[in-house]
Amino acid sequence: MNQTNSTGPDRNVQLVEVDAEDAGQRLDNFLVRRLKGLPKSRIYRIIRKGEVRINGRRCKPESRLAPGDTVRIPPINRLAERSTAVGSFRDLENLVLYEDERLLIINKPAGMAVHGGSGVSVGVIESLRAVREEGDRLELVHRLDRGTSGCLMVAKRRSYLRLLQDALRRPGQIRKHYIAMVHGEWPGKLGVIDEPLLTANKAGRERMTRVSDDGKDARTEFTLLGTDSETSLVRAYPVTGRTHQIRVHARWARHPILGDDRYGSGELDKLLDHPRRLMLHAAELEIPPLGEFGRISARASLDEEFRLKVDSRYPEIVI
Repeated sequence: MNQTNSTGPDRNVQLVEVDAEDAGQRLDNFLVRRLKGLPKSRIYRIIRKGEVRINGRRCKPESRLAPGDTVRIPPINRLAERSTAVGSFRDLENLVLYEDERLLIINKPAGMAVHGGSGVSVGVIESLRAVREEGDRLELVHRLDRGTSGCLMVAKRRSYLRLLQDALRRPGQIRKHYIAMVHGEWPGKLGVIDEPLLTANKAGRERMTRVSDDGKDARTEFTLLGTDSETSLVRAYPVTGRTHQIRVHARWARHPILGDDRYGSGELDKLLDHPRRLMLHAAELEIPPLGEFGRISARASLDEEFRLKVDSRYPEIVI
């Protein structure tokens, strides 16, 4: 890759010649590597404004680079500084798993609320709106409990938000796979829990869900990944999307999730010297083709605390 700097008024402009190693890349991915630390939203903006050019011509983020192309990159000092989230949430850009012009998927950390309320002034969506170019156009597609980590969808276009929410209302359309660590030895034959769930909304209190014949149909598929008799590691696929579904179904099976301060067992947690951290992670997300848009998939790696717990108890399991 050859690089020169312009002279005159645009003397800080970079003119980068594409070599064989970088040929075939999308322009946006090429710039992510060149402009390390700059949010993708800013990269899309300078492309859209025409500040980035290929062989002197305007281009699109998905433009493919060919050997010998010359890419014009505007002066770095014209670009906005790297954004950080408001409140106590830092470097949200580092959590991005997938992004295009209509959707953002992030790996939400455990302990981070998705929105303000219930004693939390700032959540993920408020932080993203404060630092991203799309601002108030960003909308949560779904919720994750504050203690749950992993894949969280944020829509950038209202038209796609409607498609996603319609799909979520149809069981099995959008597949969300979770990893959970539960108390006790999960029965390998217990592959499906099909128990109706009823959620009560009480004024001034957070929602509580329980198994009830008066509730709505709820189905969760479980796969045992490993056990050491004290705990078990399971993969959970909620076919339906009821409030706290996995947590309540695990409790109904008498294998509550470690660190669950609402549906779990504080006594069992103490016996294992487990901190009050919910061991539930939204590991994979699969979105089918919707309308004119293609299939999307994302995987969220376990955070260090969850990974260490898994490695210490199930060293043979690779997630």
